[in-house]
Order: sequence, then C-alpha cells, then structure tokens
Amino acid sequence: MKDVVLTPRGPKPIGPYSQAIKANGFIFVSGQIALDPVSGNMINQDIATETHQVMKNLKAVLEEGGADFTKVAKCSIFIKNMNDFAVINKIYGEYFVSDAPARETVEVARLPKDANVEISCIAVL
Repeated sequence: MKDVVLTPRGPKPIGPYSQAIKANGFIFVSGQIALDPVSGNMINQDIATETHQVMKNLKAVLEEGGADFTKVAKCSIFIKNMNDFAVINKIYGEYFVSDAPARETVEVARLPKDANVEISCIAVL
C-alpha cells in the first residue's frame, strides 16, 4: 500500500508525479527544484538562494509526510555545473547537522525549468 503526500507548503508537481509517496515505513520525496510554492516561479537569483529554496521545499514535503531531515537515509543531488558543488554542499550541510544521509552528486546537462540544482531524498518514518 502507498499513500500520496501533497502539501501546499511545497511546489505543486509540474508533471505526472507526486511530491512524495509513503510506503512500507519510508517516504520517497520526488526531486525538488527551487520553485516558489505560492507563485510557482523559480527562485534562482544565485546558486545559494536556489539551494536554500530546494532545501525548504524538501523540508515542507518531508514534514507533511511525517518526517524531517533527521530521518533522511539517502539523497540524490543533480547539479548543472560541478563548479557550484562547494556552495551547494555547504548549504546542504546546514540542513543535515548530524548523521548525514548517504548521497550521490551528479552533474547533468539540464534540469526541469532550467534549474541549477535538484535534490530528492528517501526518509525513514
């Protein structure tokens, strides 16, 4: 059995996917980009601002599903430019202050809405 997670505090899906799915004691959060949950516009003045918005979106979806960053077991980070890695990594670390999850970071050619960073995660409930 699976349950769909949907919160107005996170951006609405821009395609045929859910913000997250709860199943078998886990929450699988779809990749989040820096969409403003209210306006639907990208918040991408700079990579730092964009990364903070991605993390805020992840937080909102996790909380709606009954979890938080302390419960995250795995993250996947997709970035458009590996030269942004140091900034993204520093900000990411502000949200995972102890027991950081497993993770991979991959440079990609393009992301939805021409985002510079997208992060997904899996958390334990």
